[in-house]
Amino acid sequence: MEDGFVGVIGLGPWGRNHARVLAGLGWLRAGFDIDPAAQARLAEPLRRRSCEELLADPLVQAVVVATPARTHWAVAREALLAGKDVLVEKPLTLDEDEGEELVRLARQHRRVLMAGHITLYHPAYRRLRELQHSGALGRIRYLYSNRLNLGTVRKEEDILWSFAPHDIAAFLDLTGHWPSRVGAYGSCFLREQRADVTVTHLEFPDGVRGHIFVSWLHPTKEHRLVVVGEKRMAVFSDDQTGGKLTLFEAGATAGLELNLAARDCGEEIPVPAEEPLANELRHFVECVRTRREPLTGARHGLEVLRVLETARKSMHEGGMALECARVAAVGM
Repeated sequence: MEDGFVGVIGLGPWGRNHARVLAGLGWLRAGFDIDPAAQARLAEPLRRRSCEELLADPLVQAVVVATPARTHWAVAREALLAGKDVLVEKPLTLDEDEGEELVRLARQHRRVLMAGHITLYHPAYRRLRELQHSGALGRIRYLYSNRLNLGTVRKEEDILWSFAPHDIAAFLDLTGHWPSRVGAYGSCFLREQRADVTVTHLEFPDGVRGHIFVSWLHPTKEHRLVVVGEKRMAVFSDDQTGGKLTLFEAGATAGLELNLAARDCGEEIPVPAEEPLANELRHFVECVRTRREPLTGARHGLEVLRVLETARKSMHEGGMALECARVAAVGM
């Protein structure tokens, strides 16, 4: 595979990061944005006059879709029909039926389709995942996450669809189980019908519970993921100074009281100094090269959409917990 084979469609704040990392790795071939100001930030030789021109380039073998969420389906669809492997920023789409169509197209055309759930590529999260899979935490009993910030308020999606996909992806990945029921509450302070703050509850088998709190009306930026296991507890924190992972010896064993004497400041677990986006893009390119399913591949992206759709329905029904049917095989 030659250098310079990935195109980026959408050069807004996050698309520019994709272009920057891909250029640094020697993989950026071309970029396009409908906004001339965003387009102008890309070096002249890399600019394309239209999305169609970029997709027509035979040297562009893979595409990153970093456009507004409402356009993900249309842009990703055109890229798949053009024979390109595709990484779509979260959420995969804003509609589950559209997500299913993308999955079918990817299967039919034998293309890699990956969702950009970047939390799963954070080095601290990767280490947390290793601890869980090794049995160091014991059986998970409870998960909690918050993802809080002040703005940017999206126009096309609410806070649930903008912030929660990463944490839903992490919960599904860490538990290895499908939630049987999902409930969500939302509050609309800035605009009608667009939640600015939501709390989502997930019920997993064997009594495992997960809670996700997201808001873009918070004075400080904060992201924290807490995993309570029978043997130990772990906290993954990601803020403006970088991410860290802390391990606590206290666990939650059924029938036993917590040993409060074991409560301490925890042990900070060393993690590599890696940029999560670079890890994500390296994984995408590796899957393009080997033709294997990504960690956050098509089915994973669709599963996150199903949970989001169920949470959205629950919000419309006043927070009632609803059954969440598992995603069936699509396009196999």
